[in-house]
Amino acid sequence: MDFDEAGKSLSLEKDEYIELVEFFFPAAEIDINKLMTANEKGDTELASDAAHSLKGAAGNLGFMELSDLARSIEERARNAQVTGLSLKIKELKDKIAIIEEAFEKHKNS
Repeated sequence: MDFDEAGKSLSLEKDEYIELVEFFFPAAEIDINKLMTANEKGDTELASDAAHSLKGAAGNLGFMELSDLARSIEERARNAQVTGLSLKIKELKDKIAIIEEAFEKHKNS
């Protein structure tokens, strides 16, 4: 992922974009934890809300693949389709980890 280009496409200075991305990771972790709790409890409303939050945050930063995955989870939760939610949550976690690793490399380069 080209973080410099993503920031430019959002009309943000490099430092502004970096700061926003740094705020994203702890917020995403909170949403993931809510999704895991929702999955354990079968709480489709909580799952939908957490996925919606993650979808918006990821989309706002240009992480469209992650945003699309969160959108699909949100839609499934709204339709009370919780089968396979654990796999989708793992997929979200994996994608976030990949983004975070790439971001750390970019930030330190």
